Parts: sequence; structure tokens; C-alpha cells
Amino acid sequence: MRIAEIRALWGGNSRVYTLHKMKDENKKIKELGYDEFFESNREKLALQDYAMARVIAGNKGMYKVVSQNGEFLAKITGKLMFVAETEEDYPVVGDWVAIKELENGQAVISAVLPRKTVIKRRHGDKNRAGEKNGTQIIGTNINEAFIVESIDRDFNLNRFERYFSVLNEGGVKPAIIINKIDLISKEELGEKLARLKERFGDIGIIATSTIDNSGLEELKAYLSRGKTYCFLGSSGVGKSTLINKLLGTSIIETGDISLCSDRGKHITTSRHMYFLQNGGIVIDNPGMREVGIISVSGVDNLFTEITGLAKDCKYNDCTHVHEPGCNVLEELRAGNLDEEKYSNYINLKKEAENYNMASYERRKADRQFGKFIKKAKKELKKFKGEEK
Repeated sequence: MRIAEIRALWGGNSRVYTLHKMKDENKKIKELGYDEFFESNREKLALQDYAMARVIAGNKGMYKVVSQNGEFLAKITGKLMFVAETEEDYPVVGDWVAIKELENGQAVISAVLPRKTVIKRRHGDKNRAGEKNGTQIIGTNINEAFIVESIDRDFNLNRFERYFSVLNEGGVKPAIIINKIDLISKEELGEKLARLKERFGDIGIIATSTIDNSGLEELKAYLSRGKTYCFLGSSGVGKSTLINKLLGTSIIETGDISLCSDRGKHITTSRHMYFLQNGGIVIDNPGMREVGIISVSGVDNLFTEITGLAKDCKYNDCTHVHEPGCNVLEELRAGNLDEEKYSNYINLKKEAENYNMASYERRKADRQFGKFIKKAKKELKKFKGEEK
């Protein structure tokens, strides 16, 4: 794709921009989210001769990056492309990269710095080309992620825990946004907020409406300068509309949930990072109908109440489903453990175990295929020797 086409795709024939153009092109790099973690890794990798830039968008092999010197359209070097083993080795939105700044607003990406945090999910039932482990990175170097649900028809406590498991594994702090609260009564809202606080008492909860602007000032105050936040949730729950409100613009195209299908329209088709006037950094994401669990530890670390009870089970490998002497089941029968929470824990853990088992089988198949190729090459050499 030509540079002109990329520029047109991202918003203009000669101008590439974020939704809020940074007023000061010499903004300190720390305000882009850079800290000692990245600087120490820059030194370890001997990248002092390169400028540090953050990936804020990507499309078909082209990236938009921003450094303290401004914005650039960038391509990765052939060397970086050669050493990449999976799609996870390529730059994604949120990454810090080492670049060489060229003329005409272009740059070359030579390295991707180690990631401080990463959000990734299982990508469907089949692997995409180049993804040996069947995972997809949603974003990197994120401080906190908002899980957005619509109060009228998308409200589901178990789905929150699914997102929490993914965030837990990646080292990202979760928060909850309940959106479209103008659609229900104050009494019904109070009941749902009470359920959330009872189940997730230690997690931040913000109730919002983009119609009457309820909760928007609270959301703005929640965002800190130089910190990165991403918005996750199904299509049509209002993620892009919320970001439009934070930016003070309507430039992100949005869509509502269909009254016929109860499904949101896929308006946001790619990830993009935006810079707010208060110094906060936000990432908009395409809607996700499913968030596949990939980590057993992410589930265990989330359900600490259950894993704590499991220490007193009779068997070390207890599945907490049918075994005699299972302390988890005893507490469940006694009414000391929430039945819905227990059920969700069992389902998420089983899903993660099945995925990891499939991953092992794929790696095993890859090794067997490698041995087959190696043996075939030896046989071919032997055959050619006999021919002579």
C-alpha cells in the first residue's frame, strides 16, 4: 500500500492525525507513557542511537507512531520481519519501538521493546496464518482496562469475570463501565450496581450515559496523565461514543445495538490510540463477541476465594466437581460460596485447560512434522548417493 493511500485511510491526503492532535509536538516522552521500565530495556538492547516512539495505529504492514518529535508513518525493517516467529513479534498498538526518523514524516522500525503488560485472547477455533498458539494481542503497555457493558441488554456478571481473567494474566488492572444508564430507572440501576459491588467489591465501577452525560466527569477524573487505558466490550455498548465524549469530538464513527438482533454493529474496525487534553491516553478496540480464555493461572489468580478453599481439598489434583473430600464443594453445599461464581470458575478453568491441551497437541504435531522433514531430507541425500 502506498503512503498516500495510508494517509487517506487514516484521515486526509496529506495529514495523519490522532483524534486529538497534540498541541505541543515536543511533548515530553513521559506523557506518551514512557517510563524507567522501557528506558532500562532500551539500554539493555543497546538502542541508545534510536529514537523511542509509540505505536498508535497499524494497517496492512504500515504503522503510525508518535515520538517526542511528532508523528510518523513507519515500516518495519526486513531484519525484524525475518526474526519474527509469530504475529505477536510484530508491533501492535501500545508498543514502544526503536525508530530511525526519515524525511517526509516517515520512519523505520528496527526493534520492539519488551512489553510491560499485554492483553491477549484466544483467537477463534482455528489459528490464523503465522499464529502457532492461536492467540491475538489486543493491546500492550496498558495500565488499566475498562470493561464496558450496556445496562439495558448486555449486563452479565460472568462476562466481566471472563475479561478479568484475561487482564489478570496480562498484568492489567480492570475497571468497569456500566453504560447507557439513561435507559433504566434509578431503582433498577441501584440494584444492578449493588450486585456488581457485592461480586466485585474491590474493582472500580463507573456508571455513564452519553445521552445525559451522567458519570462522564467522574470518568474524566479517573484518567491520569501519562497513563494508558483501553476500552473493551461487545459491539454497540458505546465504547467509541464514550471516547468521543472524552475527546470532545464526534470523529469516531459509532453504531448502536440492533433492535432486531441485539447485536452491535462493528463500526470500529482497528485499534487506535488517542491522547486526551488532560494527559490521559486511551485505546479504542473493535467490539468482541467472544473473549477466549488462554491461561489457567489467570483464572486461578482471579478466583482467590475458591483457590484458597482448594488448599484444604483431600486431593492435590481435585477438580472441585465430583471428588470426595473436596473442600470447595463442601463450602458450596453449606452456602458459604456463591453458586454462580463457582459455576463460572469451573467453566472458565475447563476452557483454559482445553485450550492449553490443544496448544500442547499443536506443538507436538509441529515437532513430529519437523522430525519427518529432517528424516525425509536424509533419505533424499541417501537416495541421490545411491543413484550416483
